[in-house]
Amino acid sequence: MTTGGDDATPSSPSDAAASDSVSASEAGNAKGKLGSTALRFASALPLIPVILWLLFYGPRWGFHAFAFLAIAIVARELMAMTMPGQTVLIGIGTLATLGFAATVVFAPAYLFPAVLGLGMVALVASLLRPEPIETAGARTGWLFGGPIYIGGLLVTVDLLHGLPFGARWVVLAMMLAFLSDTAAYFAGRAFGKHKLYEKLSPKKTIEGSLGGLVGAVGGAFFALYVMKLPIPVPHAVALGVVAGGLGQAGDLLESLLKRSAGVKDSGNILPGHGGLLDRVDALMFTAATTWAYAVYVLDAR
Repeated sequence: MTTGGDDATPSSPSDAAASDSVSASEAGNAKGKLGSTALRFASALPLIPVILWLLFYGPRWGFHAFAFLAIAIVARELMAMTMPGQTVLIGIGTLATLGFAATVVFAPAYLFPAVLGLGMVALVASLLRPEPIETAGARTGWLFGGPIYIGGLLVTVDLLHGLPFGARWVVLAMMLAFLSDTAAYFAGRAFGKHKLYEKLSPKKTIEGSLGGLVGAVGGAFFALYVMKLPIPVPHAVALGVVAGGLGQAGDLLESLLKRSAGVKDSGNILPGHGGLLDRVDALMFTAATTWAYAVYVLDAR
């Protein structure tokens, strides 16, 4: 009985050629991934010292400016993705988002009517450009919901910076998002078997998601023991689980938006990274959760 090895039928030349082709393809993919990683690192590297300086040493108005610039970029990416080709509506939606964020941060009473008026202008403007009529409702929804989604969530990074020990709170929100994403990636590669939400993100697994929660808890303990934030141990566990879970939901939400828009990335502002929304989709949720915890649980105002 033939069991393989030397008695197996020799491969044909076409099989050998196919094998060589697969090997070459795998090598090319590996080289491409390495090149993509290098590009992402090189494009982000110049920004890191600027962000760190603004975060820890810069004036408060400098961080305000940085945060609102980021909000404007992300809002425009969202509007362009959900309303392609609608230049006027994209501009109005971006301005409405900035206005909403300014109201949240600076909160003078006289700003709210202006923002409300801008919101009404945005909704009325959607009537002036109704074509294609099949997607008019979705455009109107994003003109109203976009400012809340971007302006209401991403602005919490700026609110965190304004708290006592503000830079540390911002770093905590970033760590919750980053460590959750990193731990989910490696846990998914090592143990992933059960799909989390295949229609939205085919590569994400339940095991990876659980690993992400562990990573987020690790980020909370980093804040407790390294950055010396006044977080009790039980709170660190709860904050890591809740913020990590919401951060993953934010990532899936952006995947839903991109799939519905038929795009791979929200933009191309950073080579190798895609759009800025691709980078902050989870951070918006971890920052909002961290801010709510700091203000309403610890009363850190």
